[in-house]
Amino acid sequence: MNTAIKINSLTKTYGTKNAVDHVSFSIKEGELIGLLGVNGAGKTTLIKMLSCLTKPTSGEATLLGESITQHPEQVRKSISVSPQETAIAPNLSVRENLELMAGIHGFNKEKTKIKTDELIAQFSLQPYEKQRSKTLSGGWQRKLSIAMALISEPGILFLDEPTLGLDILGRRELWALIKKVKEKTTIVLTTHYLEEAEVLSDRICIMKNGQIKAIGSVQKLIEQSKTASFEDAFIYFVTEGEAR
Repeated sequence: MNTAIKINSLTKTYGTKNAVDHVSFSIKEGELIGLLGVNGAGKTTLIKMLSCLTKPTSGEATLLGESITQHPEQVRKSISVSPQETAIAPNLSVRENLELMAGIHGFNKEKTKIKTDELIAQFSLQPYEKQRSKTLSGGWQRKLSIAMALISEPGILFLDEPTLGLDILGRRELWALIKKVKEKTTIVLTTHYLEEAEVLSDRICIMKNGQIKAIGSVQKLIEQSKTASFEDAFIYFVTEGEAR
């Protein structure tokens, strides 16, 4: 597989604090990597740099071959972000939200209809396509938000806490959907649900104090920490353990 994201000593400093401290790792095309850590670990800052929302203090990263420091506009064209806050226009219908996003990306009328129809079908939104999005349940709003992020056919998708606030059934439904999306898209997932990361991720990157403490498959992290479960491994790495 080709490399989708290559990060080299990426650093972001605020005053005397390194929010992200010389982080380096790579993500393969088609891989879903879970980015975990306690609050303040540096996950959000790392995502903001990779998605060109904030400039690094030093270091570099390339996304699908384009530099975040040299060609941020090109990077933005190849990625999409589904933020923690559900990004929908509440008074527009499901279809209108998707059409609006297609318009933002400059699609003509024909392509807008093709992509809107495709995503409505993919996300099983047909029963709700004429319904105002503010009347949807939290789970359906999250599905719509992710569908809107995918309308540009991004090579890389950043999912920030995609199931936050959903009940267990809503989370499981969204997990199934994310697995389907992964077939065509490289995904970086941030979540506080350890079970979610364990179920969805090919590899998991655990951060603490702006640094990577461990990275690998669930099984590899369990073996490295010499613990019995992924939850125990996570606790190990964010408390006293170090990357090996």
